[in-house]
Amino acid sequence: MTKIVRKTLSDRPTTAVQKRRLDKLAQQPDSEIDYSDIPELTEEFWRNAMPNPFYRPVKKQVTLRIDADILAWLRQHGQRGYQSRLNALLRHIMVQDLEAKRKRA
Repeated sequence: MTKIVRKTLSDRPTTAVQKRRLDKLAQQPDSEIDYSDIPELTEEFWRNAMPNPFYRPVKKQVTLRIDADILAWLRQHGQRGYQSRLNALLRHIMVQDLEAKRKRA
């Protein structure tokens, strides 16, 4: 099995020059920020927005104990892909739950 390496900008140390620039920006009041080259995001933009098609969640290997009948049901469409089907089912439930919580808030 190969090791998954995920690097982010926060993995790199901030240089002294970068720290000074960030401190200077943090002290600048919002009224001095020039937004002229950034279009305003309207409600129509968000209605037509789509999730990033290149987004791939990081996979985490776990050991999961499930009932034998559930495993058989997942495998009924073939031995291969049952873990992906399980993941898709869990993701569907998660998204429904998050949407329900967002509506209640």
